[in-house]
Amino acid sequence: MAIINTGLLTKGLRSEFFNRFNAATTFFQDLSTRIESRSDTETYKWLGSLPRMREWGTGRLAKGMGSESYSIENLKYESTLEVDRDEISDDKTGQIRIRIAEMAERAATHKDFLISQLLVNGETAGFNSYDGVSFFNNSHVSGSSGTQDNLVSSTASDPDNPTTDEFKTGLRTAIGTMMAFKDDQGEPMSISATGLVCIVPSLMYLTALEAINATIISSTSNIVAGAARIVGFPWLTDQSKWYLLKTDGVIRPLIFQDREPVEFNALTEDSDEGFRREKFLYGVRARYRLAYGYWQFAVRMNFVAPV
Repeated sequence: MAIINTGLLTKGLRSEFFNRFNAATTFFQDLSTRIESRSDTETYKWLGSLPRMREWGTGRLAKGMGSESYSIENLKYESTLEVDRDEISDDKTGQIRIRIAEMAERAATHKDFLISQLLVNGETAGFNSYDGVSFFNNSHVSGSSGTQDNLVSSTASDPDNPTTDEFKTGLRTAIGTMMAFKDDQGEPMSISATGLVCIVPSLMYLTALEAINATIISSTSNIVAGAARIVGFPWLTDQSKWYLLKTDGVIRPLIFQDREPVEFNALTEDSDEGFRREKFLYGVRARYRLAYGYWQFAVRMNFVAPV
C-alpha cells in the first residue's frame, strides 16, 4: 500500500516527530517553574514569602499560607495536518515528513511563544499577577512591601535601535530596580544578581549580546562580566521594549503548569476520514498553561527618546 511504500507509518512518524521535538531549542524550562498539575485548575495560596530564620526565643512562630489566592486553569492545545491519500501515494521527496518535522518544532517552541505573549501583554489590564494588578505595574503592593514598580525606562537616541552603551545603561537600571524589590514582609526579595536573563526582540539581540560581551573585554564603565544571558524572541514586535527575568529562584517569574504532555497521533487508511474522504490526519495534542509567577523577578525595560 502507499503508506508502506513511502514509509509513512504512524509509528515511524511518531518517532521522527519526537526526535525533532526533543532536539528543538527551547527556553521555557529555564524561565518558568514547572508545576505538575493533577486537575483542570490549580489554586496557589503560597505566593508569599516565608519568614526568615529567627532566634528560638519562647518557641516556634508559625506563619500560614499567603492570603493572596491565584487560580490557573489548564488549556488544551492542538495542531493537525490533513494530507490527501493521493499526496501520500505520490510523495517521493519526503515533503510530508518535512511538514511533520515542522509540526514538531512548532509544538516544541509553543511554550516559548506563550511566554512571549505573557510578557507583551503583561502591562495590560486583566493580565494580572497574584497580587491582583497587571504583572508589569507601578502599583504592586503585598503585605509590608510598600508600593513597588517593575515598569522602568531608559533613554536612547533611537528607542527602536539602542546603542551598546545605551543598552548597558538600561541593564544597570533594570538590575538595580529588581535588586531593590521587597517581599510581603518588607525583606529584600533578591539577595544576589544571579540567574538573570534578558528577553529581547530579534533586532536587539546582537546589540544586547555585544553589551554583555563588552563587560568581559573592558573593565571601564561596564557592568559585571557575564551579568546576564541574552535570549532573542522573534515574537516580540515592539523593538523598544525588553524584559529582565531572574530565573534561579525556587519560584520563577513564570509558571509552567504541566497537565498532559504533547502526544502525536494519526488517522490513516483505517479511519472513517481515510475511507470516506481519503484524507489522512496527523496531529498533536497537549494540556498545560503558562502563567505568571513572582512579578518581583521580572522587569520591563522601555527605551524612550531623550526629552
